[in-house]
Amino acid sequence: MHQIRVIPVLLAKNKGLVKTIQFKNPTYVGDPINAVKIFNEKEVDELILLNIDASREQKSPDLAFIKSIASECFMPLCYGGGIKTIDDIRNILKAGVEKVSINTTALSNPLFIKEASTLFGSSTIVVSIDYKKNWMGKYMLVAAGKTFNIHPVDFAKKMEEMGAGELLINAVNRDGTMSGYHLELIKTIAQSVSIPVIACGGAGSIADFKDAIIQANISAVAAGSMFVFKGKHRAVLINYPSQEILKKEVYQYKNE
Repeated sequence: MHQIRVIPVLLAKNKGLVKTIQFKNPTYVGDPINAVKIFNEKEVDELILLNIDASREQKSPDLAFIKSIASECFMPLCYGGGIKTIDDIRNILKAGVEKVSINTTALSNPLFIKEASTLFGSSTIVVSIDYKKNWMGKYMLVAAGKTFNIHPVDFAKKMEEMGAGELLINAVNRDGTMSGYHLELIKTIAQSVSIPVIACGGAGSIADFKDAIIQANISAVAAGSMFVFKGKHRAVLINYPSQEILKKEVYQYKNE
């Protein structure tokens, strides 16, 4: 039995923080260092930082930027964006990051996950699975602005076989909407693999966290908008539930 983690997901673009809605129209929400310092004070469980331009624009990870974030981060940090080589992973870990999140390269070269998990340990390798439904209602994977005719559940199983230590499941259609997680697919994936699953895309309340934890038996809940906006007008405010609230509403549940 493992304690559930509650993880803010920060999106980086041009070294600033942004938030998207359905992976579109990034809105600037502030300086990443300031956000990290606030999350330190809030005793955040873990932090995920994703560079949303790196893979699409064929950019390598900005190691100076990553190091500046990691040096201020008192909680475990996972970085994703532009990771294409073993050296990329090695350098990111040397910069002070605990985990790497891999999306595009996992799709184009699944054996890269096997090599990376063998070299660095499976607990270091998170595979990010972004998905959406097409106009026919069929599930498709999304990476670097392109869609792929691969079912998320099949890909999740494949990544577990390749040695991934964790899966970050993100519903593109729910991203930034704060309308709740897509529980149906998250539950199916969690039941199909034995490695930890992080739910992402759509969280807007503690109740959404509880629904995902209870109904899908996942290991962690992640959110973006919920932790950078406040109120119906989406005023920018870096926030995180108090430890008292989390103990009462979230941490009482355990992942099997």
